[in-house]
Amino acid sequence: MRLKDKVAIVVGAGQTPGDTIGNGRATAVLFAREGARVVLVDNNFESALDTQKVIEAEGGICSSVKADFTNEKDCQAFVQHAKETYGRVDVLHNNVGIGGANDEILSLTEDSWDHIMTINLKGMFLSCRSALPLMREQRSGAIINISSIAAVCSTGIVAYKTSKAGVNALTHQIALENAKYNIRANAIMPGLMNTPMAIEGISRARGIPKEDLIRSRDASVPLGAKMGSAWDVAYAALFLASDEAKFITGVILPVDGGQSARIG
Repeated sequence: MRLKDKVAIVVGAGQTPGDTIGNGRATAVLFAREGARVVLVDNNFESALDTQKVIEAEGGICSSVKADFTNEKDCQAFVQHAKETYGRVDVLHNNVGIGGANDEILSLTEDSWDHIMTINLKGMFLSCRSALPLMREQRSGAIINISSIAAVCSTGIVAYKTSKAGVNALTHQIALENAKYNIRANAIMPGLMNTPMAIEGISRARGIPKEDLIRSRDASVPLGAKMGSAWDVAYAALFLASDEAKFITGVILPVDGGQSARIG
């Protein structure tokens, strides 16, 4: 087991309803399958409990915490829960984020900008900052932040793109500042994924059938002309969380079927 005896916090371990599994739930389930004791954090507590049922049905060990990771006290609370329940924190996986309207800069409202930045970037900052003191005390830890290829690819969603570029920069800085404590920090940039937030969410927002959306997104992927799944993100996260990646830090890893390779 690649995470045997490790304690992992997965922030965003629930998911929105849909036909497939979301990135956070898939990662939490995979971490548990690989031997981790997992703290499932989500603002939607019922959805976290649904993930808990899946893990426990497979014999895994986990517990659930309701938290808003844009609130510093909530972030401190889920780290404290992990410490009190399992004794330490080896992995922090931040998987919370929202999309935004297809707004270019002159039509984007200040409220929309602030909302997206608060959830996508401030939350990452608060979650990481809450876990780092314990990881420094342990002199070990792995942080994985979920970004997006929107950070480096052309897109019309300016606030989302900027927030994800900020996640990349934040992750890079955390890696540099904490290497001396044997703490690693890396980010994953998913491309087009067949997940409930992407498919059901975009289909509903744009008023187009899911089948048409899936065909369109599949056609945009160079590798096999098919979107990835949450399991592709989860397996990348598993590698970065494991000791196999013990010499890897500050990496921004695309998991995108080659979409970002088109740059340049």
